[in-house]
Amino acid sequence: MIVVEPNSARFEIGDHGLSTDEHLLERISLVENRLSRLTERLERSLDLVLRQAQNSYFDRSLVKTLIGLLTEDGLIETARLERLWSDRCEKDAVEQQENIKRDEFRLRILASPPPSNAKRFSDLVTEGFVLIEDGKSVAGLDRLQQAAQMIESNSALDLFIGEYFFRNGDIQLARTYLSRAHNAAPDDVRISLLLGLTCADDGDSQTAKELLASAIERGGSCFSGHYGLGWLHMSENKWRKALCEFKRALEARPSPEAHFALGSLYYKLDRDELAGRHLRKAIQMDGNYQEAFYLLALIYKRTGQTELAEAAFDRAGRKATSQGKTRRSLVKAARKSQPLYSHAKSPADGLITGADRRLAAALREDALRAFLGINGEGR
Repeated sequence: MIVVEPNSARFEIGDHGLSTDEHLLERISLVENRLSRLTERLERSLDLVLRQAQNSYFDRSLVKTLIGLLTEDGLIETARLERLWSDRCEKDAVEQQENIKRDEFRLRILASPPPSNAKRFSDLVTEGFVLIEDGKSVAGLDRLQQAAQMIESNSALDLFIGEYFFRNGDIQLARTYLSRAHNAAPDDVRISLLLGLTCADDGDSQTAKELLASAIERGGSCFSGHYGLGWLHMSENKWRKALCEFKRALEARPSPEAHFALGSLYYKLDRDELAGRHLRKAIQMDGNYQEAFYLLALIYKRTGQTELAEAAFDRAGRKATSQGKTRRSLVKAARKSQPLYSHAKSPADGLITGADRRLAAALREDALRAFLGINGEGR
């Protein structure tokens, strides 16, 4: 607290000094009173938080006791329950992030309305996002497409629509809107990545390589970008470059899918030892990776290890049976199946749509999450 006095007050004596002291004492008393009340409120808040924490602890103890009792009676499986609970928590977190992301997109879209009929544009965008949040995605996207037709360029709107069609595997529509977004924002690395993968799926190899290489150079390494380049090099029989890109994909995202991709490529190159090593690593990371068991069985079969091949076929069939498919038919199909890359002759075979479903899902997921936080977007 700073008290300012005129210079003359230094030489004056009498009541002026006493008045100032009394004033300071009143101010100090007022501050002490406010601090005392604030302390009381904080104590009450802390007490309330502690009570809620205690109630939560008792509720959790009760739930754990019930789960233990039901597990002992054989009514529930603890491991399955934990897995379902973990999946549910992860799903809720993803939904929350998607809601935040949609709000950010909506604000960015509305920030650049068309010069004419801005109100109609705003109404269509708002209605579209409301329908999407209500689970009516088709109707919501229809409103957003109508809004996109009203404006020559809105990179945020075109990117949002393009992402939707990319996620759902509609390559032609995804390329249409992502191309519009790229023309409006050619330096956006996320758009370059998504459009590059879409062009690869559409058979435009040269454009795809340019876009993917540009995205990685400016945005950094990512699994989907390196995987896409690896696939394109492989389709041109450039095995060394393809192998280099798949290794970089594994470094960018150590995952069962990355090991499976490398294992498949090594299988194509008849390097069975390295292929088996990566496939076993994929199975070690995820014991339910059915395709990895299939390909590992083919490797054992080709190398003459009949018993190991039968065991791998059997495990592949058993994993598939738990997903509601008949074991006999899947084991039979596995023995006749071919690895991921044995039929790939051109990008038109499908970087995403032509790959196995699990790898395609991992590729889409990585591409949609890559480079968030760049170009002004938040995580």
